[in-house]
Amino acid sequence: MFVPFFSRRAKTIARRAGTAGTSSGGASSGGARGGSSGSSSTGGKTGSTGSSSSGSTGNGAGSSSSGSTGKGSSGSGSTGKGSTGSSGTSGEGSTGSGSTGKGSTGSGTTGKGIPGGFGSSTSGKSTPIALGGTSKSISPYSSGGGRPITIPMGQLFGGRSAGGATRNDIYGSRTFGSGYPGYFSRGVGGRGFPFWFWPVAWGSGAGYGANVAYMHSNEYGDPNNSSRPGGPIAMASFQSNSTGTTFLLVADNDTVMDVMPDVSANCSQWLTPASIDTITSTPFNASRVAPEQVVQYYRASSVALTLDGYNNSAVFAPENSTDDTPLPTGIDDNLLGCLNYTIAQAVPLVDGAMRLPAPEFRAVGFVLLLLFLLP
Repeated sequence: MFVPFFSRRAKTIARRAGTAGTSSGGASSGGARGGSSGSSSTGGKTGSTGSSSSGSTGNGAGSSSSGSTGKGSSGSGSTGKGSTGSSGTSGEGSTGSGSTGKGSTGSGTTGKGIPGGFGSSTSGKSTPIALGGTSKSISPYSSGGGRPITIPMGQLFGGRSAGGATRNDIYGSRTFGSGYPGYFSRGVGGRGFPFWFWPVAWGSGAGYGANVAYMHSNEYGDPNNSSRPGGPIAMASFQSNSTGTTFLLVADNDTVMDVMPDVSANCSQWLTPASIDTITSTPFNASRVAPEQVVQYYRASSVALTLDGYNNSAVFAPENSTDDTPLPTGIDDNLLGCLNYTIAQAVPLVDGAMRLPAPEFRAVGFVLLLLFLLP
């Protein structure tokens, strides 16, 4: 059952305007959304994230440097708690300039800003990027679909297919590589891009053994790869106000930024005030999250929902040799069901077919999806 709901925002897959990315080592500089695909830089520049208080997620930490579109007030390179953020540090200073909304940009002060391409959630103008030589628009609650293409030779992943999958194909399982229409084995090596987005990158995974090589391939670059559609991999944390259960959303930064306000609005009755008011995306951190913690993949394994404290031993075993480890008892099933439903409906898809309306969250859909998710 796939019933979309909530806000309807359209934008294009992009690195936010005014960013200058790096593809090695450091995260790209820039505003609230994905890192740029621009010029390569040594030393790894980092941009700021600042406050965008009156945006969709409340009064989180600060608005960004270049490309920020938030309506909240922001510092101009100043540091502080809550309302302002600083421009990121780098070997050569930070990048500034290029605000496109009502918030001001950072102006080169070094400090404790989040690495570029991450920040508090706001809707804003984006700059399209080419996917297989084609510029595509994406929207939350889009039905997806459209005619698939073959990526031209000479482009990244030339010869592979891209596009065609719909919202009905959105769910995977707890297995990395699930959610690809027509594929039933784990792993993502050599595959096309049915939703245009690349699968999640989990990092090197050294020391885990041969059975987990399928989760730690460098085929799609590191998590901070600035060429990734939607920007580098980011995370957002959601904590239960009744049990303390903590879930993380892991995906490209644009997707995380799009989903956060919907989770905040839809699941607020189960979230702690901090999760509602200060939800911001943060750069991927391999010491904070791991693929064995995944409770659900979405959109051809390009989006993951993880659970702190969960350890699915099946991901380390030979394929199909053991069942997934059951979820722990005592977790907040209400929050889990709401997250599962909201993420599946709100993750942006390429606008290939008609876009569905966004009705309110319904208890019947929640119960059915919770039963689907639980073992």
